[in-house]
Amino acid sequence: MSFRLQPTAPARPNRCQLFGPGSRPAIFEKMATSAADVINLDLEDSVAPSDKDTARANIIQAISDIDWGTKTLSVRINGLDTPYWYKDVVDLLEQAGERLDQIMIPKVGCAGDIYAVDALVTAIEAAKGRNKKITFEVIIESAAGIAHVEEIASASPRMAAMSLGAADFAASMGMQTTGIGGTQENYYMLREGQKYWSDPWHWAQTAIVAACRTHGVLPVDGPFGDFSDDEGFRAQARRSATLGMVGKWAIHPKQIAIANEVFTPSEDAVREAREILAAMEQAKANGEGATVYKGRLVDIASIKQAEVIVRQSEMIAS
Repeated sequence: MSFRLQPTAPARPNRCQLFGPGSRPAIFEKMATSAADVINLDLEDSVAPSDKDTARANIIQAISDIDWGTKTLSVRINGLDTPYWYKDVVDLLEQAGERLDQIMIPKVGCAGDIYAVDALVTAIEAAKGRNKKITFEVIIESAAGIAHVEEIASASPRMAAMSLGAADFAASMGMQTTGIGGTQENYYMLREGQKYWSDPWHWAQTAIVAACRTHGVLPVDGPFGDFSDDEGFRAQARRSATLGMVGKWAIHPKQIAIANEVFTPSEDAVREAREILAAMEQAKANGEGATVYKGRLVDIASIKQAEVIVRQSEMIAS
């Protein structure tokens, strides 16, 4: 372990982030009563330019009027390359109540993008005397974003979460696909005449997880576009969870249950993790640094792995 310890990520459930456009206030109540851990009210891609002002007003009213329970409430603002983002930030922080937890910043390409939003947010919080400090979540959606992913993760103490936006990322990288996440038909290996499909998003997800874990930020998997393909969504979610991501977006309500299922440690996994911790406690009492559990070696590193599962389970249960 490095002398400089890695900070811990925010201790909050983040298994599923449910998105809904600000131009459709009729669905806000249903979003609030859903099983998603995080609600993302959207002002960006899902809202037409002619509806931006109305959508912003809808969200500002809903933040105070709707009972969001204990969910993390976030609003995705427009990109910094648009004429809308500054008004999103100003109006949200000056007019909406303190219930707003987080701002999602799309298409982040460098630490300077975070600095710009941070400076504006900090000034408004001071001017308005807001008690709750807004946190940031960002989306990596470009070649620049993935190239600067570590500096972005460390750009501000407000940083809380980071996601991969597969569609814009693919476009920025020049990838020959129109799919949003999932298996890509032409991304395969050939062996003895048989095709084997690998994961084209793996390396970008791994880079995001490493940057997030280094700087105490939650790594989250982004959207899966084909909401008619439950098993495809489940497969991508399982890969993401195995890599260390804590949750996934839902662009349709039917994806919520699958995300919660995948990113909640199973009873068997928690039971095994507790048994490993108990076995290692006994080993330490015997003056041993390792022991055997179900025919395999477990040691100090195994304790850390098991503790991740137990902590996640306890946090979700609470």
